[in-house]
Amino acid sequence: MRLAELSRRSGVATATIKYYLREGLLPPGRQINTTTAEYDEEHLRRLRLVRAMIQVGRVPVATVREVLRHVDDDSLGLTVRLGAALWALPQVPEPEEDDAFVRAAHREAEELLNLLGWSNAKLLTTISPAYRSLVVAVAAFRRLGYDWETELLASYARLMHETAKLDLDFVETHPSEAEKVETAVLGTVLTEPILRALRRLAQEEESARRYGFE
Repeated sequence: MRLAELSRRSGVATATIKYYLREGLLPPGRQINTTTAEYDEEHLRRLRLVRAMIQVGRVPVATVREVLRHVDDDSLGLTVRLGAALWALPQVPEPEEDDAFVRAAHREAEELLNLLGWSNAKLLTTISPAYRSLVVAVAAFRRLGYDWETELLASYARLMHETAKLDLDFVETHPSEAEKVETAVLGTVLTEPILRALRRLAQEEESARRYGFE
């Protein structure tokens, strides 16, 4: 398809597509002559991914470029490729390791992983943004005087493990490794708001059941 058709099918303005091409977010089309290029379904799929990350996920262009670099790196195994792409998304800042609440949160997070038997997650604690996010959040709770017991955290974690299984079941319905990684990234950007909304709806429902509307 030509640029105009790519724009029509994607709903993205031609000027924006040209910008994405200049920024390296889209691979160049097949050059037909000095002024015209041709694009295919791969370009359309990639364009939709880029648009979702930027518009819905509010991911900066430089970060999108970094994520896509990992998506396209077929020298990596699928687990590393998935992790690298997802870890390139915006993350929480590094915790202050000399903070007493952070140290306590580390101990609680490690106890949690031991309780769950998540040996693979334990291997990644020094580099995993997800682990870092958990430590930062638990430390913030502790700083405010709240102390979630490890068993309570484990109950949430087991629910999230079931969610992760659903996530990867869906990822595995796509044939190529690049599509799998793209789907995982898109799922993170788009599914997390859905899960957050579902949780809040569930809280509204359960609150009304327990306490009524009065």
